[in-house]
Amino acid sequence: METEIEKLIPHRFPFLFVDKILIANEKEVIGLQSFDKSVDSILTGSFPDYDFIPGMILVESMAQCGGAGLKKAGLADGFFGLVSMTDVNFMKGVTYGEEIKYVIQNVRVSNRIIKQTGIAFAQNEPIAEATWVCARID
Repeated sequence: METEIEKLIPHRFPFLFVDKILIANEKEVIGLQSFDKSVDSILTGSFPDYDFIPGMILVESMAQCGGAGLKKAGLADGFFGLVSMTDVNFMKGVTYGEEIKYVIQNVRVSNRIIKQTGIAFAQNEPIAEATWVCARID
């Protein structure tokens, strides 16, 4: 049975990294993700001594959350792919089991191009931020 997120974006296990969309509108998307070490074991080889979620997975998760939110709000249709990332910064590590909250701003949304910027939070502290562009590829 498809989850709500699977109805919104094409990603599937083991590369589906957003659990829930809380807010989705023309200005912002807010979503949640919690990585489970037993379920997401494919990621555990990156920092086995620290149990950190790899930073680029956090950025991918933010982009997935942003895309799912746009679809949920009815602001985008079609198949979009990530084409660039800028201003990527990692401030703090996050471990398995911690809930991650993504706060994403919609900078530009059109039929062909989407630009978003976001910050990932764990325990109300920023852990990563990035800006990305997706282009329609269908």
